[in-house]
Amino acid sequence: MKMREEKDVFGRVLVPYDRLWGSQTQRCLNKFKIGAEALPAPVVKALATVKKAAARANNRLGLLTDDLAEAIDEAAQSIIDGQYLNEFPVPPWQTGSGTHSNMNANEVIANLANRNLGHPIGLKYPVHPNDHVNLSQSSNDTFPSAMHIAFVTETHQKLLPALTGLSKSLRTKQKQYENTLKLGRTHFQDAVPMVVAQEIGAWASQLEFSHHRIENTLKAIYQLAQGGTAIGTGLNTPYGFDRLVCEAIAEITGFPFIPVEDKFAAIAAHDALVCASGDLNQLATVMLKLSNDIKILSSGPRAGLAEMILPANEPGSSIMPGKVNPTQAEALAMVACQVMGNHQVVSIAASQGQLQLNAFKPVIILNLLRSIELISDVLASFKENCVEGLSYDEERLTALMDNTLMVVTALTPVIGYDKCAEIAQKAHQERKTLKQAALDLDYLTAVEFDKYVQPNLMLKPFPV
Repeated sequence: MKMREEKDVFGRVLVPYDRLWGSQTQRCLNKFKIGAEALPAPVVKALATVKKAAARANNRLGLLTDDLAEAIDEAAQSIIDGQYLNEFPVPPWQTGSGTHSNMNANEVIANLANRNLGHPIGLKYPVHPNDHVNLSQSSNDTFPSAMHIAFVTETHQKLLPALTGLSKSLRTKQKQYENTLKLGRTHFQDAVPMVVAQEIGAWASQLEFSHHRIENTLKAIYQLAQGGTAIGTGLNTPYGFDRLVCEAIAEITGFPFIPVEDKFAAIAAHDALVCASGDLNQLATVMLKLSNDIKILSSGPRAGLAEMILPANEPGSSIMPGKVNPTQAEALAMVACQVMGNHQVVSIAASQGQLQLNAFKPVIILNLLRSIELISDVLASFKENCVEGLSYDEERLTALMDNTLMVVTALTPVIGYDKCAEIAQKAHQERKTLKQAALDLDYLTAVEFDKYVQPNLMLKPFPV
C-alpha cells in the first residue's frame, strides 16, 4: 500500500496515501484494534455538524477568516450529506472522551477543505485540523454535543415516526372492532367481558405514553455542552461562542439546540441521556407486553385461545408442515430484550464519571443508537407484517363468551357476592351453564337471569 508520512508531537506516522484522515486517526487505528465496527454514522455526521457550526460562530466572532470558514463549512456539509463516511474507521472502543473520533473529524474536514482550496492533503495547510477546524472546542464538549445531536436526529427521523406509525395502525384496527365482544382475562384466567377495541386501544395508549415520555426528555437533550471546552470553564473560547455555536447547530439541524446552563455537569455526566435510555427501556417493556399478548391471543390454531388470526408470512417449522408461528411478535420481544440490555450498559457507563469528566462517552451513544435503530426497524416491521394483517375470529370469541362463568359478576349487585360464587362453583363442578345453576339454586328466575346477565351491558359503570 502506498503511504504518506505525517508528523505530530509524537513523531512520524505512516498514513495510507489516499486516505483523508491524518496522523492522530492513524495512531488510534494502530493502537485500538478492537472489534470490527466503526463509530455509528449518525455520530460522525453530528461531529461534522458541530464543526460546521463552530466555523460559522468563529467567523462571526472574527477568529476565522471568511475563506477558511467557508472551506470548513463546505467540507463538513459533505460529511453531513453522507459522503466520505468510509474515512471514519475509528472504533467506539477508544479513548472514553471520544477524542480519537473528534480528531478523525478534524483531520478529514481539514484535508477536504485543503483539497477543495487546491492544496495537497496531509500538509495541514491552509486549514489546520486543530487550529482551525477544532477552534474554540475541546473533545470533551464536542463529543457530548455530537452525542446529543445524533440522538435527537435519529429519534426524530426514525424512532418517533415508527412509534406514530404503529400507534395509528392499532387505532385503525381498534375502530374496526369497536363493537366486537370478547372475554377479558386476568391471571391467565377468565375475567369479565370487554370489546376487542378496548384490548387493542390499550396497546396503542401504552405506545402513545412512551412517545410522550421520549418527546418530553428531548427537552433536556436539546441542551448542549458546546462551549465548555475541557472541563466546563470555557477556556480558549471567546465570550458568546456557546450561544452562537448552538444557534448555528439549531439552524443546520432544524432542532432547538441551546447551551446547557451547567457545562461542568454536562461534561462530567450524561444524566439526560440516561433518562432517554430509561425511556427506551420503558418502551421495551411495552413491546414485550404487546408481544406476549399477541402470542397468547393467537395461540393454537386448534388447541390454544385461537382468538386472533395472524398473517401467515412464512412456514414456521422445518419438521411440522403447515405450522405458522408468531414470528413478528418474537422479533419484537427479542429487540425489547436487547434494548433492556443496552440500557444496563448505558446506566453502568454513565455512573462511571469521575470528577470533571465521564470517560465512557462512546459506549453510551453506541448503545443508545443501537436501541433506536432496532426499535425503529422492528416497530415498522411489526406494523407492516403483523398488525395490518391480523384479525379476530368472531365465532370463536362468541363461543368463549357463551361458555364463560365470569359473567356471573353482573349478578353481584342483585344477589350478592356469596350467592354468585356458589352459582359459578356449581356450574363449573357440574359442567352446567350459569343460567341452569342459578335456576337449580333458586336464586333467580330465567327472566331475571336474562335481564341482568347481558355481556354487552357489562362494559362500563352502571348509572346511579
